[in-house]
Amino acid sequence: MKLKILTLVSLVLLASCKSDDGGVQDNNPYLTNPIVNLTLNLNLPQYDPLKFPGNNIVISQQGIKGILIHNVNNDLYTASELSDPNHIPNSCSRMEINGIILSCPCESDDNEYDVVTGQHRTKNNVYPIQQYRVVRTGDVIRVTN
Repeated sequence: MKLKILTLVSLVLLASCKSDDGGVQDNNPYLTNPIVNLTLNLNLPQYDPLKFPGNNIVISQQGIKGILIHNVNNDLYTASELSDPNHIPNSCSRMEINGIILSCPCESDDNEYDVVTGQHRTKNNVYPIQQYRVVRTGDVIRVTN
């Protein structure tokens, strides 16, 4: 009897696990899900801004239009895709950073997003910024998806 209960509990626990570690899937039809795998050593001078809250850097070599990595408070970092999530990537869809606001320079829209939350600043019925997982261990920051 104990074996049956243990087996049942194990099956329920396994069935409740998610393959994406609980990450948000927004099924954005405009953006692909590129493979992102970055390791940033904060001891290197090019990543020095990430040692201080409120600072950020742009990594152009990965993501769709690049990735913005932002230090919120030395414990929390965000990594945001620079391609505007609410239209197909094109020549003007690479967003620009101004403080903690990402804005799309395309003339046809006024899309602005909060870097920390990823949400659009004024509209509720639009896709949020595509964000990647960020983990800091000591002086190393890992960005993956």
